[in-house]
Amino acid sequence: MLVKNHMAALIRPDSSLWKAWERRTPSQGQRPLTRQSLEPLSLKLVTVGFALALSLAWGLASSPDAIEAREAPATTLADVVSVDVTGTPRSYTLSVGVKSPDQGCQQYADWWEVLTEEGKLIYRRILTHSHVDEQPFVRSGGPVAIAPDQVVWVRAHMHPGGYGGTALKGSVQTGFAKADLNPQFAVDLAKAPPLPQSCAF
Repeated sequence: MLVKNHMAALIRPDSSLWKAWERRTPSQGQRPLTRQSLEPLSLKLVTVGFALALSLAWGLASSPDAIEAREAPATTLADVVSVDVTGTPRSYTLSVGVKSPDQGCQQYADWWEVLTEEGKLIYRRILTHSHVDEQPFVRSGGPVAIAPDQVVWVRAHMHPGGYGGTALKGSVQTGFAKADLNPQFAVDLAKAPPLPQSCAF
């Protein structure tokens, strides 16, 4: 639109472009150039300029970076990225790595938890503040009362996004690995105690 308006201004009857053409003395055998003779060419120039501007705008909008930016959803979930275990059977300490898009108390990972394969809560580690400048972060918790060969889920919860981020599944004996977990799996646990009482920052 800017290109179109600029070119339209140049071809107005009172523009300097028109006046310059009118003052020009034609060479011998050359037809004088008037507004009437230049008008079709001017309209073509405006059309071409407008088309070029549209083409440039479309090219920028359809670039891979622009498409990716439009299609990428906002990340509001917390992912568990690592689980390390120390201690003794039925009294383990889990050090859990969490990656979350924390922005302060209005949006932060507020706990990680350990569940049975059936969805029963075994242990929950409350996180009392956000980790805006520490990503990913690791927080330890325990004692976690599981057997060495007991298969469990480890997942994180986001305030206010809830569950749905990456979860790890495994046992102390075999280790933990990423596995698909339905975001609605044992979702009612979000209302079960213990729950965060406050957020420091």
